[in-house]
Amino acid sequence: QVQVVESGGGLVQPGGSLRLSCAASGNIFSINAMGWYRQAPGKEREFVARIGSGDSTAYADSVKGRFTISRGNAKNTVYLQMNTLKPEDTAVYYCKLLAVGINYWGKGTLVTVSS
Repeated sequence: QVQVVESGGGLVQPGGSLRLSCAASGNIFSINAMGWYRQAPGKEREFVARIGSGDSTAYADSVKGRFTISRGNAKNTVYLQMNTLKPEDTAVYYCKLLAVGINYWGKGTLVTVSS
């Protein structure tokens, strides 16, 4: 059984920074990619960033230049460094693990950007 757990959310003022963490555990044989998605109140879940098995990265246009996804020393851990946060970044952030063609999702961590 695979578990994906996010942490690091919270309340931050506009212009501030937060670092989200995601750790996957369980019977993980081959990780294809890990990524972050977010869902704001009343909106669809949307792609934020991903990192592939070869450490290639991709970002949504809305966060490019402000957010950075990286992998931890343990290959089943990823981080999302979020800088210059805006109120429109407020959302529940979800981590997704893609392994052997199966998507595993965490339960999310809430990020609120407000003064």
